[in-house]
Amino acid sequence: MLRPMTRAWTAVATAVATLGCWASGPVGAAQRGRFEARPPSTPGSATPEPGEHRLGLNGARDATLYIPHRAVANVPMPLMVMLHGAGGSARSVSFTFPLAEERGVVILAPESRASTWDAIRGEFGPDVAFIDRALRETFQRVRLDTARLAIGGFSDGASYALSLGIPNGDLFTHVIAFSPGFVVPVPPAGRPAVFVSHGTQDQVLPIDVTSRRIVPQLREAGYQVTFREFEGPHRVPDAIAREALEWLAR
Repeated sequence: MLRPMTRAWTAVATAVATLGCWASGPVGAAQRGRFEARPPSTPGSATPEPGEHRLGLNGARDATLYIPHRAVANVPMPLMVMLHGAGGSARSVSFTFPLAEERGVVILAPESRASTWDAIRGEFGPDVAFIDRALRETFQRVRLDTARLAIGGFSDGASYALSLGIPNGDLFTHVIAFSPGFVVPVPPAGRPAVFVSHGTQDQVLPIDVTSRRIVPQLREAGYQVTFREFEGPHRVPDAIAREALEWLAR
């Protein structure tokens, strides 16, 4: 579901204005958006059957783990945590599953506790805790390549992925943002590589006040950013999504 223009513009104006102030002062632990889950030092050799698996962490709003058929128990695989847009679910990001099949990437698709992610409308909180639980479960089930751990998303999910990737750069090595609107100003950790795409005809989150401002801010802050503009509206073209997963898996 696409966000109303009024809410989109308010969020963009507020967050872009403060994007350069990530480390401007102390931030309480509950508002930092930090994950505690980490891959085990001695990962197990068992790998779930290929395909989609609901994790069973919550009956109504759960998480889906996609295991590609090329998964091999003793070969660590890249991971992409993929976050849906406003009003979406794990099914909303299932377009990444065939591409993950091609590139041998594990996809974790958690679902927000409410209609969109917590920090989009306020502060970090229950969504961070739920994703942390889903990450712990994933780390126990799948042997992952710790040099290729990504968090990504589309629209609200892209804004949230950037906002979580920056303070968790000591966990995530890559951040993928398809048509983001803003970045929540939080203290950074690490320097993950960043991939951003955006349509030049996006009328939901117009590129001139979003990615064309976010990308230079990220680069100025020392992040390596791959930026892809495309002629089109608020969506993720197949070619862009494929390039992003190839960028992660290479």
